[in-house]
Amino acid sequence: MKPKVLLTRAFQEKPIKYLSEISELTVGSFETNLTKEEIIEKIKGKDALISLLADTIDKDVIDSSPGLKIIANYAVGYNNIDYEYCMEKGIYVTHTPGVLTEATADIAFALLLSVSRRIIESHNFVLEGKFKGWEPNLLLGKEITGKTMGIIGMGRIGKAFARRCKGFGMNILYYSRTRLDEKEEKELGITFKNLNNLLSESDFISLHVPLTKETHHLLNKEKLKLLKKDAILINTSRGAVIDEKYLIKILEEKRIYGAGFDVYEREPFVPEELKKLKNVVLLPHIGSATEETREKMAMMSVKAIEDYFTGKIPQNLIPEWKNKLNG
Repeated sequence: MKPKVLLTRAFQEKPIKYLSEISELTVGSFETNLTKEEIIEKIKGKDALISLLADTIDKDVIDSSPGLKIIANYAVGYNNIDYEYCMEKGIYVTHTPGVLTEATADIAFALLLSVSRRIIESHNFVLEGKFKGWEPNLLLGKEITGKTMGIIGMGRIGKAFARRCKGFGMNILYYSRTRLDEKEEKELGITFKNLNNLLSESDFISLHVPLTKETHHLLNKEKLKLLKKDAILINTSRGAVIDEKYLIKILEEKRIYGAGFDVYEREPFVPEELKKLKNVVLLPHIGSATEETREKMAMMSVKAIEDYFTGKIPQNLIPEWKNKLNG
């Protein structure tokens, strides 16, 4: 008998076709994200769930399907899932690490260039008919070559971003919960700093940490006060790792040069105050949004379901589950 699977929202056609062949598939929506109440209704009687990062998978949702055996999150992050409760109930949780590394590092670097060289402002300047010819002081930005980049979080994406910075001749500092060994630091051309020193010494700062209890508001009011007056802050990790309200305040007061966002503290809500600022670039959480990456993410989620129901331990279990099994 094929397992009954709920996919909360349709993704790429090829993975859906494969999933429909190996399961009794229900696609919750083709147009919009489901509400929590809709997920609770549609998950009843299901054996497996493929969820989006935007889906809240808490105790209410989990308990709505007593036969639920595995949740495959179509994202590298999984802070949307009460994974501790899943572990108590023996429900496997998987995610999609690795495949979105390069795409997300690209977006972070694109944001860096866009903010530092005022790309969006310049684009709008032309569209509004203001371009009258070359001018010596027109829309001057900031060079990045030779400047100091501070990277917070040195996992896969942090390392990929560091390689891009190295290609631009930047001096790279980093802070991470676990320091890399000396050989890897040398290969990447990076120098370890404590968080306070990194924030105060860097011209540009890019965040690449997961959202956990420890990293929530990692950059709080006190930390943000350490930034240079002409610093640029880039966030492609999770919105809540920064005190967004205070960051908006220092951007409004031009206490830093600018910021680039792909994530927000209360997604999909983007504060109106943020939208009004000219010294920011705002993206709609597209860090992994390439055709190749999203299809790989979808197939990883589908393969996790297939693994479980063919008697294998699912690939790409979240670290907490791996530690439990290996402990």
